[in-house]
Amino acid sequence: MSALIERTAGARQSIAIEAVDTAHLAAARKRLTAPQRRALDEGGFVANPGTFALINDTTGKLVRVLAGVHAGDSLGALSGLPATLPEATYHLADESTITDPMQVALGWALGAYQFNRYRKAKRAPATLAVAANDLKKLQPLIDATAQVRDLVNTPTEDMGPQHLAAAIKQLGKTYKAKVREWVGDELLKANFPTLHAAGRASHREPRLIELSWGKASHPKLVVIGKGVCFDTGGLNIKTGDGMRWMKKDMGGAAHAIALAGLIMQAKLPVRLTLLVSAIENAVSGNSIRPGDIITTRSGITVEIDNTDAEGRLVLCDALTYGGEQKPDLMLNFATLTGAARVALGPDLPALFANNHALASAMLAASRAVNDPVWPMPLWQPYRKMLDSHVADLVNSAPSRHAGAITAALYLERFVPSEIPWMHLDTYAWNDADRPGRPRGGEAMGLRATFELLQQRYGH
Repeated sequence: MSALIERTAGARQSIAIEAVDTAHLAAARKRLTAPQRRALDEGGFVANPGTFALINDTTGKLVRVLAGVHAGDSLGALSGLPATLPEATYHLADESTITDPMQVALGWALGAYQFNRYRKAKRAPATLAVAANDLKKLQPLIDATAQVRDLVNTPTEDMGPQHLAAAIKQLGKTYKAKVREWVGDELLKANFPTLHAAGRASHREPRLIELSWGKASHPKLVVIGKGVCFDTGGLNIKTGDGMRWMKKDMGGAAHAIALAGLIMQAKLPVRLTLLVSAIENAVSGNSIRPGDIITTRSGITVEIDNTDAEGRLVLCDALTYGGEQKPDLMLNFATLTGAARVALGPDLPALFANNHALASAMLAASRAVNDPVWPMPLWQPYRKMLDSHVADLVNSAPSRHAGAITAALYLERFVPSEIPWMHLDTYAWNDADRPGRPRGGEAMGLRATFELLQQRYGH
């Protein structure tokens, strides 16, 4: 059963959900019968956010739901209800204090998500009937979010580099886009040495997957995703706790793939290039070592300080290749640093941009669609932390200070200064179940980025 359906004439028999805050509870009570008010009082409903009350008629039939909400939180208002209300079809009552029905519906759909590839569904979610135009606008965003969650939630055995490539090939088939890839030693022949070095230790060969779509006359847009399908840390091996959830280290690739689908589905007037660098950071006899020096595609030499800072190695050749296309805009998604999580916590992707106007536009888009990101500085004095005494730079600063910033500064070295560029350092994960945000993979910054692109390119 779909979490959202079109509210047609037949769906008008659905059960009304009145979203009410404490300030408007008295008015909601007046719409109830005396027996219903007594039942409400007996249940102790006072319209606290996240609570609800079932309102029955004299026969015991459910005829209305009162849902306690915070009036300023449309997205989260009803997101906890799909899995808790009785299985039925509902609609948002006109009397509700929430004023943005599209955000309410989006939150409902996000809360209805379940990852059931390896087990049976616990139960079907309750369904919300919405206006046809709202459903048409929301469904691509809902599908894209589910795709990110599904990709990230899938364990590495079933989501290795070749599986990411398969997802992109399916995307290309759907939208008649061109897809090609460089696999294993083909990366060396095509001059992607850093990507190859980062992934060569795995039995599953590293690869770069490229999707191209759109008219050549349209502005060029390059979208890049970090696709580390599992990160052991390499020879700088992680602890057990640190390694436990590293199936999610391809979260950047998941975001990039989903964004590409949104772009093509919306037929944005761009010449799109999607690049996903897909590897496993494994341990074997040919693992890269601390102290090794790699000559990157750009010609910049990099000394390996820490093999667990592989994400920037995976991205730098792709950024160089993307820059060679001289795009109007280049952006990348990556689960890049724990330092970003220390600074901003799990819910706020760190936003870095080499263009102030671009950063401002992204923040405005983020606020417009209730998909938060937080700006961080490309603080140039910290570049010296990446100095090497034997190469042009190191891949990881020896100091723990400003780790998210130094990682972004590393990436910036591979982006031509004249190209507007944006980097999102995202967690792509929910540590615990919350309304609308089930435990596991999560899309963070996806809707904001798509909104930015729609504004920038005229849709």
